[in-house]
Amino acid sequence: MPAKSRFGRLDAFTKTVEDARVRTTSGGIVTIVSLLLIFYLAWSEWADYRRVLVAPELIVDKSRGEKMEIHMNVSFPRMPCELLTLDIMDVSGDVQAGVMHGINKVRLAPASEGGAMIESKSMDLHKDEAPHMDPSYCGGCYGAPAPATATKEGCCNTCAEVREAYAGVSWSFGRGENVEQCEREHYGENLDKQRKEGCRIEGDIRINKVVGNFHFAPGKSFSNGNAHVHDLENFFESPEPHTFSHQIHHLRFGPQLGADIMQRLSAGNPSLQPNMSPLDNTAQYTEDRPYNYMYFLKVVSTTYLPLGWDEKSGNLWSGYEDVPHELIELGQYGRGEKGSVETNQYSVTSHKRNLMGGTDEEEGHKERIHARGGIPGVFFSYDISPMKVINRERRSKSFSAFLVGVCAVVGGTLTVAAAIDRGLYEGGRRIKKLHDR
Repeated sequence: MPAKSRFGRLDAFTKTVEDARVRTTSGGIVTIVSLLLIFYLAWSEWADYRRVLVAPELIVDKSRGEKMEIHMNVSFPRMPCELLTLDIMDVSGDVQAGVMHGINKVRLAPASEGGAMIESKSMDLHKDEAPHMDPSYCGGCYGAPAPATATKEGCCNTCAEVREAYAGVSWSFGRGENVEQCEREHYGENLDKQRKEGCRIEGDIRINKVVGNFHFAPGKSFSNGNAHVHDLENFFESPEPHTFSHQIHHLRFGPQLGADIMQRLSAGNPSLQPNMSPLDNTAQYTEDRPYNYMYFLKVVSTTYLPLGWDEKSGNLWSGYEDVPHELIELGQYGRGEKGSVETNQYSVTSHKRNLMGGTDEEEGHKERIHARGGIPGVFFSYDISPMKVINRERRSKSFSAFLVGVCAVVGGTLTVAAAIDRGLYEGGRRIKKLHDR
């Protein structure tokens, strides 16, 4: 039997001769509408295939020994920069008193004069030097042992080093009267000059990713036994009513996610957009000098993995596990090579109290009694969550699913169109027969 005859028996698509085909106007209209519908539905399938979704995952955070950056911008309209100190402590044993690395102290004009910027000074971890002094000069520390951080061993050549020496033995320093170094640097005059000014702290700090706290408080900080205390003499004895009214312009842990990423996380609905930094644009005001604000933060590690990222070709979770963090530019820690971002989000609760003690009767909670004592300032206590959120980009469907969808669109549309065309043709014939009778 010829090969043509053998395969011909298996033909599921029987044909009709050209003379047996009937072409109608209704059939042409149905064909055009069917083609337009096929193109529209096929394009919808393509658009759906190209759509990128963000699938959240929740896992146990197994990372160890990581660092974390804090990006901050906080204004204190009634607190001069000369009195304001930023300290960071964590449970690993690191006490970074007087942290200045990556921080700018911006002097602000009094609020009554508009609060405009006067001067921005970039602070670092190096102490002030006195290059104009004789190389053999060795300033005295006025009864206190020279600090280990002194630029010249056994000496206090600057006012800052004398203050550091006093802090080391828990002595109150005051305005530095009769201290040669402070009189030479006009420390007391600077205090008087800035007395009515405000201060804005802005910049980045890299810390250990462990439970800890950072706080803004007045005066030089030092350790007294196991206690962390501040020299509050200049704060309380100032004739100006210094307070810790403040505005948090922004505070985040880790790099900022881009606007396009935030839009994808909210699935295009702004009302569902996650609030990564709930303290942004928070303001608190008080007229009381001995006042304390506390914010309790729960920090949750959050990773964003772009489309096409995988563990073999992409970077590791943190993006820098094989690179010493000292080699990474401040502000870039957590950004991966292929667009991945390792950041953090947090939730917050707050508490405030007058350090003189008493009740919260003014706020409608007279049953709440505050203890007396403490350090005035703004304190941020953060805890690290053991869970981690991974937001992974993926296609809404695979390419094979896209092909199946296109085939279903073409086949389904043609089948329905054939049924409609057949119905119109048969209906027309029946109506014609009725008229012929």
